[in-house]
Amino acid sequence: MKRLFLDANVLFTAAHNPKGKAALVIEEGIHGRWALVTSRLAVDEATHNLRLKYPEVLPRLDPLLATVRVLPHRAPRACPVELPAKDRPILQAALDCRATHLLTGDIAHFGPYMNRPELVDGLVIQTVGDFLRSPDLS
Repeated sequence: MKRLFLDANVLFTAAHNPKGKAALVIEEGIHGRWALVTSRLAVDEATHNLRLKYPEVLPRLDPLLATVRVLPHRAPRACPVELPAKDRPILQAALDCRATHLLTGDIAHFGPYMNRPELVDGLVIQTVGDFLRSPDLS
């Protein structure tokens, strides 16, 4: 079974747009199609950004998170690829939980590693759209 690690922007988008692709990924996880994981850091960032930009949709986040395993924040350590300091804990958490995929909209920082699992210890980094278009979603 695929284990999807959801970055903060995926959580943000799912709460903001309940009919969008990010929400669909979480909905499919609820139905057991794949396991969903995120980190406390990602939850905190999504909550902060929703509170600033769309406070009226903040109540949608908690029901989504009820279906997602939230990992505690861990101390930083060496990162297998070049990333800004703020993104390293996200990658590390995805690797720590043995995620098969890291779903993120952060193309600026994660873009060079997207669809290049050989660079990231076997982890497939993709946008939600790329993931949903991939041929093997089982």
